[in-house]
Amino acid sequence: MAGLLAAVSCSTTRSLQDGQYLLAGNRIKADDSRFNTGELGSYLRQKPNASLFGVNPLLSIYNWPGQSDKPLSRFIRKFGVAPVVYDATLVDASIDNMLGHLEYIGYYGSEVESRVEVKGRKVYVTYYVTLGKRFKISSIEYELPESEMFRADFEADQRHITLKPGQYLSESDLEAETVRSSQYFRNQGYYGFTKSYYFFEADTLAGDGTARLTMAIRDYTRNDTPEHTAPHRKFQIGDVHISYPKDIRIRSSVLENLNTLHPGQTYNERNVNATYSRLASLSLFNSVNIAMNPVAEDRVDCDITLQNAGIQGFKTNLEASVNSTGLFGISPQLNYYHKNIFHGSELLNIGVKGNFQFKPDDDVRSTELSTSASIRFPKFLGLPNRLFKGPVVPHTDVNAAFSYQDRPEYKRTIISTAFGYIGNWGRNLFYQVYPFQANIARLFSISDSFYENILSDRFMMNAYSNHFDMGVGGTLYYTTDASAIPSRPFHYYRLNFDLSGNVVSLFDRWMPTDQWGYRTIWETPYSQYVKGELQVGRTLRFGKSGHQAVSTRLLLGAGYAYGNSTSLPFEKQFYSGGASSMRGWQARTLGPGNAAVNKTFVIPSQTGDMKLEANLEYRFPIVWKLEGATFVDVGNIWTLNNSGGDGEQFSFKELPQTIAADWGLGLRVNLDFILVRLDGGMKVYDPSLDADARWIGPDGWLRRNNFAIHFGVGYPF
Repeated sequence: MAGLLAAVSCSTTRSLQDGQYLLAGNRIKADDSRFNTGELGSYLRQKPNASLFGVNPLLSIYNWPGQSDKPLSRFIRKFGVAPVVYDATLVDASIDNMLGHLEYIGYYGSEVESRVEVKGRKVYVTYYVTLGKRFKISSIEYELPESEMFRADFEADQRHITLKPGQYLSESDLEAETVRSSQYFRNQGYYGFTKSYYFFEADTLAGDGTARLTMAIRDYTRNDTPEHTAPHRKFQIGDVHISYPKDIRIRSSVLENLNTLHPGQTYNERNVNATYSRLASLSLFNSVNIAMNPVAEDRVDCDITLQNAGIQGFKTNLEASVNSTGLFGISPQLNYYHKNIFHGSELLNIGVKGNFQFKPDDDVRSTELSTSASIRFPKFLGLPNRLFKGPVVPHTDVNAAFSYQDRPEYKRTIISTAFGYIGNWGRNLFYQVYPFQANIARLFSISDSFYENILSDRFMMNAYSNHFDMGVGGTLYYTTDASAIPSRPFHYYRLNFDLSGNVVSLFDRWMPTDQWGYRTIWETPYSQYVKGELQVGRTLRFGKSGHQAVSTRLLLGAGYAYGNSTSLPFEKQFYSGGASSMRGWQARTLGPGNAAVNKTFVIPSQTGDMKLEANLEYRFPIVWKLEGATFVDVGNIWTLNNSGGDGEQFSFKELPQTIAADWGLGLRVNLDFILVRLDGGMKVYDPSLDADARWIGPDGWLRRNNFAIHFGVGYPF
């Protein structure tokens, strides 16, 4: 720790050569306080080293060896970030960039001056911006080709034109309108129509600070002359040909039903994009190419080429953790997939997963084995594709799973099945809706001690008993970056919900009851509850090339049992700890509230009706594909009834005393297509301890039961 503090406090200019200066800061000041100078920041050619709260530990590490060229010094520098050496020529280039942008957004005749301030070996650059004159559009005139058909189409769109009298003249607004308008005409049949056909003239000679704007659409482009005039015509779709590798045995009707381009149609770019999106959604193909080939003055043929993505294969995943008590947890997973199982691009996925918890040299262990099978159909079962006009046709999922769990307290089997639809609206909003999902859980080989402990607790009895669960559920997920390992700033919202037992309860009067008065199906009580979980996350990137990031997440979940149930089924309850939650604890070892580990379970299994958690993680590059992280987790689970002891039930009043906290360090290997990580979390506040021992200082972080190590794949959030 002392070495780390020394590295952070080390001079940030130590490694500079003679005559070199560190660029320590840039400032942009405008003569109008209403102007947002932040938008000019991206046009600076040189920016200082990024810092967090004024500190950049990676820069300090790089400077630690000074100018030494010894092997050890070079090795240390690989873990840091080099200082940004001030370059005077880039100041002038930055000024040119800013002037160009100011004119682009409508400030004509602007001026930018710089002032360089040197303090020791550090340089601070201030840019003073004098904004130029702006002109309001007083009137807009349109000049159009002679074609009556083209004029009619233009008039139909005229109310959507974004340029209006009274707004300020700017090239950026003119450019945006040409992009919008040209796309409109391509959607009306004008194949090959681009923004190059638009011409603008602005008359500012009136002297009253206004501009008379003329917007002209020509029959020739900006790069041509009037001699190259060619009247704009609407095109019809000619021949449509779909080709794919001969070794793929797929029914032609599947591709034809997804294709929205048909001979005789008026060309519409929207249909081209819709066909591309629909075919790209088939997991069977990794490449979709649509080529439009003009073959006459008013006809264009369509060639659709599909490339194989590999029909079948295997995927593996592994998560592992260990805490300071020596309890190991390993979760391996193996999946086999086939992307064309019934020759209709149906995706078959068969998986086997294990979850093993054990202590070396100890007979106590928990084993969970599960197998699952699912088939995803590239259509909405029950409705024809023609009813979906957009670029997305929902997929249908049918799945089933069997799980066997062997714990010291009991053995249990769970059989589950679900039927639902998966799709998205646009590029950012995804959904999974399951109008039918059901499972049945049965316990057997219950140990005498466990049975005696739960016999007097109706909440525990209901949670750990045979039950039948049937209802609806789903997920709504919005993200600004849907890639597997996002490399840009993004944020997301995820909502999960379950509603069970309400339809079944309509038939209560005809159902038998057990000895406790619960209605049963096949001699098994059915569950009735509602459950929801909301996650909100945001990742900010900064530093050179955006390789540093700060990620945050807030999670809130709650479930409520009613009617035929007094508690949520065990598999639906919340738990905390693990590789993607409170990383100072192993999974299921925290909570509820300030509860100590329940001795009823030989291997901890702490669960609750409610979960609240907040996470903060700083991610930074180290060397090559190796990344580092430091994180803080705050959260816990609670019950929503009074069956537990004091402090286990959620209460705003007792929240500060019952919420847990940890911090830790992580190492990640980022191979772009997959990320493997190792996180070590240490407890800072443990609500299960006595009040005077809950805060854990540095001397206790690595003591028994105060830390946990987790291995996982992908970022935790």
